[in-house]
Amino acid sequence: MNALGRRMPCSRSTRRRCPVPYRLTLAVQWAGRLLCWTLAAGMTTAALDLFLDPQAPWWRTVWPLPWYLTCLSTPAWAVLRACEKATQRPPDEETLPGSWDQAA
Repeated sequence: MNALGRRMPCSRSTRRRCPVPYRLTLAVQWAGRLLCWTLAAGMTTAALDLFLDPQAPWWRTVWPLPWYLTCLSTPAWAVLRACEKATQRPPDEETLPGSWDQAA
């Protein structure tokens, strides 16, 4: 407790376990990374197709694959992120800073 009778923010009694499960947070992070990397790969392959015009027979099959992965990873990330947000609780009134109690 400090001089004002409030608990210090780093004291053990105010520490709580994170309300968001660690696994869900990791899943959101990995889905976000997958989304970013597939989007970057899609843009790269589209630029290669536009500027270099590869004639390899397998190229027509390979270059749109990152775009398909982007289309799949976007809803996956959105659903996981919504679940993560839903598990977070607003802070208790006891843990809010005292200056927030005053009206503007």
